[in-house]
Amino acid sequence: MRLSEQQLRQLSHEILLAQEEERKRISRELHDTVLQSLVGINIHLASLTPKTADNPRSLQRKIKQTQRLVEKSLAMVHRFAVDLRPTVLDDLGLIPALQTFMKDFMARTGVRARLTAYTAVNELPIAMRAVLYRVALEAFNNIAIHAQASAVEVEIKKLREWIRLTIKDDGKSFDVKRVLLTKGTGRLGLLGMRERLEMVGGSFEVKSAPGKGTIVTAKIPSGKPARGGR
Repeated sequence: MRLSEQQLRQLSHEILLAQEEERKRISRELHDTVLQSLVGINIHLASLTPKTADNPRSLQRKIKQTQRLVEKSLAMVHRFAVDLRPTVLDDLGLIPALQTFMKDFMARTGVRARLTAYTAVNELPIAMRAVLYRVALEAFNNIAIHAQASAVEVEIKKLREWIRLTIKDDGKSFDVKRVLLTKGTGRLGLLGMRERLEMVGGSFEVKSAPGKGTIVTAKIPSGKPARGGR
């Protein structure tokens, strides 16, 4: 019991550290990207003096430069919003949210991603949809950072009593047991996915093998038995 309590305290400590690191990362990105773009916009606007109007070409060039900075800032803010919690997840469901995220992921990384989904998954309670979305985001984050993959296959399938999310990449493999035993953000990412799923009665599994990439499998209760599933 004492060992278990000690392990829980250690894990809680690591989770707090990971959360603080995430806050620092977001703060740094906001400063280095969004804030710098807003400063640039302000500088461009300040340069639009009455004299500028005497040179239509110069005025047009400055306006276009300012528009590009605005578009860049909007894209950054949108990416932050998607990472934190996309409105499309609440408004339209899990599948459109994943499609939007995967489209952005492909544009950012060049990694091909394909989604095959059981459409009724959008009828799941929002808490369960949010869990599957977070698991998918964490898996894609790991792929972008570590896997060096060229393609990702995502499948959401209805089984007899479960909804199963499978994310398979063709990238580098890793030693799952070693990662789970080693302190670090990789371990916390896997533990975080498992914890989220267990909170809604689900389960989590990761398989990784040389030449076969990595497969992340997440299952949550469907609430309704279906024919022909298992």
